Amino acid sequence: MQKTKQRLLTGNKAIAEAIRLEMERDPNVLVMGEDVGIYGGIFGATEGLFQQFGPERVMDTPISETAFIGAAIGAAAEGMRPIVELMFVDFFGVCMDQIYNHMAKIPYMSGGRVKLPMVLMTAVGGGYSDAAQHSQTLYATFAHLPGMKVVAPSTPYDLKGMMISAIRDDNPVVFMFHKTLQGLGWMDQLDASVGHVPEEAYTVPIGKAKVVREGTDITIVGIQMTTHHALEAAKKLEQHGIQAEVIDLRSLVPLDRETILQSIKKTHRLLVVDEDYLSYGMTAEIAAIAAEDGLYDLEAPVKRLAVPDVPIPYSRPLEQFVLPNADKIFHEAMKLVNE
Repeated sequence: MQKTKQRLLTGNKAIAEAIRLEMERDPNVLVMGEDVGIYGGIFGATEGLFQQFGPERVMDTPISETAFIGAAIGAAAEGMRPIVELMFVDFFGVCMDQIYNHMAKIPYMSGGRVKLPMVLMTAVGGGYSDAAQHSQTLYATFAHLPGMKVVAPSTPYDLKGMMISAIRDDNPVVFMFHKTLQGLGWMDQLDASVGHVPEEAYTVPIGKAKVVREGTDITIVGIQMTTHHALEAAKKLEQHGIQAEVIDLRSLVPLDRETILQSIKKTHRLLVVDEDYLSYGMTAEIAAIAAEDGLYDLEAPVKRLAVPDVPIPYSRPLEQFVLPNADKIFHEAMKLVNE
């Protein structure tokens, strides 16, 4: 039998397709943000939408994050389903009052009477010498604050499926996409930024991690780029007789504790890798889960690998020094297995 040829899309095209399908299905879905219209978003997440739906549903906004995120909150409160793009996650500081005191709290403070079915989409990640104000991930900053779901998909398939889930959700969802995984021609090209994506609409559940590689000797937990680095490290570990299990979190809120704990029961060792800052971050949260509910399954201390507590440097050698990569994961895993 002849194999069916897979349909391949880059990360940005997968997101744009998800939004297009939902805009065709539901007239209440609209897009707002800086350069999301004719330009298609600086990271391509809204490519082609303006041409199909026009300026009434794909709205280029002034450079005023507080204004257009606030407008999206108001639209959501009145029954619309806005997708609003915060160009870089680093810009959250100028609009955090709208995000956290309004978007995250209005449903709770109204006793559930006011729903805010909106998506706050934003670009994360470093590696391009964009310096301290354009290179962060800030996963933990948003995951720490109750009232919002927070997702960070790692593959084109998950980007499309989780975006559709986010749009259909009646709760505010922070949707983080990693710049490196968008597959744009002017950025570094990675095989991981291209993947099989079905044409039809489908959903990927929010709050469910995925075991992307089975193993028996060590569990490596990652998210977005650190998942792909972990998979690369796992191939090298295999050459040394070590079978690493790799978990892609995909979702920070809700967090899939069960998948992590089940893996620890099997491997008895845990390494958590994050492109966010080390202190008070995702690595600490996963380590705490292991300590509280999986301590007796562990045969060695939990190890954490993340960005040191410094702003992301502009200097490329210094930036590469602070960011996790496959070699760093390999060496940490080797030390952990041999303890």
